[in-house]
Amino acid sequence: MRKFLAVVKREYVQRVRSRMFLVVTIGAPLMFAIFTVVPALIAGIKAGGPTRIAVVDETGRMYERVRESLLSGSDEDEESAEAQAASAVNQNRSDRMKRAAAAGEQGYAVEMVEAGGRDIEEVKRRLNERVKGDELDGYLVIPPDVLTTGAAEFYARNTGDVFTNGQIADRLTKAVREQRMVERNINPADMREITQPVKVKTRKVGEGREEAEDTGQGFYLVFGVGFIIYLTILMYGQVVLGAVIEEKETRIAEILFSSIRSFPLMMGKLIGVSLVALTQFAIWGLAFAAFALYGVAKLAEQGMAIPLPHVPASVFAYLVLFFLLGYFIYATIYALVGSMVTTTQEGGQLAMPIILILVLGFYMAFPVIRAPNSPFAFWVSMVPFFAPITMLIRIVTQTPPFWQIALSLAIGFATVVLLLWLAARVYRVGMLMYGKRATIPEVLKWIRQA
Repeated sequence: MRKFLAVVKREYVQRVRSRMFLVVTIGAPLMFAIFTVVPALIAGIKAGGPTRIAVVDETGRMYERVRESLLSGSDEDEESAEAQAASAVNQNRSDRMKRAAAAGEQGYAVEMVEAGGRDIEEVKRRLNERVKGDELDGYLVIPPDVLTTGAAEFYARNTGDVFTNGQIADRLTKAVREQRMVERNINPADMREITQPVKVKTRKVGEGREEAEDTGQGFYLVFGVGFIIYLTILMYGQVVLGAVIEEKETRIAEILFSSIRSFPLMMGKLIGVSLVALTQFAIWGLAFAAFALYGVAKLAEQGMAIPLPHVPASVFAYLVLFFLLGYFIYATIYALVGSMVTTTQEGGQLAMPIILILVLGFYMAFPVIRAPNSPFAFWVSMVPFFAPITMLIRIVTQTPPFWQIALSLAIGFATVVLLLWLAARVYRVGMLMYGKRATIPEVLKWIRQA
């Protein structure tokens, strides 16, 4: 045990003291803040005055409706916000969108331009001169047949401003639609009331009562855990692989095997590197908790509320257990691959199938979420390579009996022990083999002879 702990300490301390560990540990939360908080703050910056637009109404009856639509906004924007508020995780999204629009949207300054008997091309030439002279930012030409063809033209100095272009198209669509209703004796207000979307609140049936539940939280939470496993394996899989074949590249295996057996050596390396990964993720978790307590409150004060999932203690415990299970299963496979190869480069070539197995677990989740109690869902949640995703999906949708969860965990951790045992036997012989990568028949021979 003392030698095993010495290996763990050496692997852990050597990597935690490295500069790269400090850079990644500190830099990742900073990058998270930069790509989440900073864009929200930048979006609220007012970059200039209102967009100045002239409207050439060749129909003679559309200007006032277009002007009102440009100044007040479009129904498409409002309906989109309502739909997202009804179905998305964030229940305050509608209010936040309105506050953001009030704080960051530049608005429009609209003026009417009458042809006055002049040719439309002459009107366009004069408006072009005004745009070039910075008197206008653009002008909108509404042809006489816009109600039938639905076609109009917008001339702008900055055609790359896709946001303004999209808003003008949406708000002109609103104005044209309402004018079509008026000409058909349909009240636009009645039509908006008739077409108002229905907000369906999904509730989970509990024991003797109905529990309100946000249907998206559990699903995205599980995929978040799966993504963290995927990210951890990408970051530390090569580290585990390199740690396993380190002595083979330096050719000091003979000395090590004279003082420690292959299994505790392999186990010590895996545990040591894993503790480094868990230390780093624990630091990131504390940083995220600090952001959740302080940063979210600050953003909420500015009208950018971010909801936090309400996770029961039991589900949180399962998340931790299956995260550890998924990490150790795939880290052990990396250790097994490292036992077979002679260099880190060869190990990297064999690492792609490992990631594909994990990705396959994500695909298995889709049929499981539709029928979490089906025989298919049961068996794929028992497969240790898929269980970190599929069993968690079952837990957050329709929690299976406890014996199924316990059985999945037992099979998973037993698989970790079995893979470690196989890796140690391969490692014991493979450490003394140089020159070429082992083939599958050779590996099977090593397992029998070790």
